[in-house]
Amino acid sequence: MINIVSYENVPIADTPHDVDVRKLFESEHAQVMEIKLGHGQALQKHITPVDVFFYILEGQGIVEIGDEQAEVWHDMLIESPKGVPHLVRNEGDKPLRFLVVKTPAQKESSKTL
Repeated sequence: MINIVSYENVPIADTPHDVDVRKLFESEHAQVMEIKLGHGQALQKHITPVDVFFYILEGQGIVEIGDEQAEVWHDMLIESPKGVPHLVRNEGDKPLRFLVVKTPAQKESSKTL
């Protein structure tokens, strides 16, 4: 059976980041969210207990992982290992949309810094 999920039909999740986060997929092996940041919005710096990668769908922004910072834009994939503080922010005029994939599925809460 094919399971199709449409972004528009997924409710915005209640997260400490207070931005548009939509949980598109969850299993014991992985979680996938789509996040949309408007101009000036950001994920709070936090630490996840699992490996994460970001795939930029649209726009451009800044990613901080540990002590490093880089400008990112559409069609880029960024790895963020577990236990390392990270954040993503939109300093551009257009929305920044990206997928967040956590593997394995996160069972413990992230630690917001």
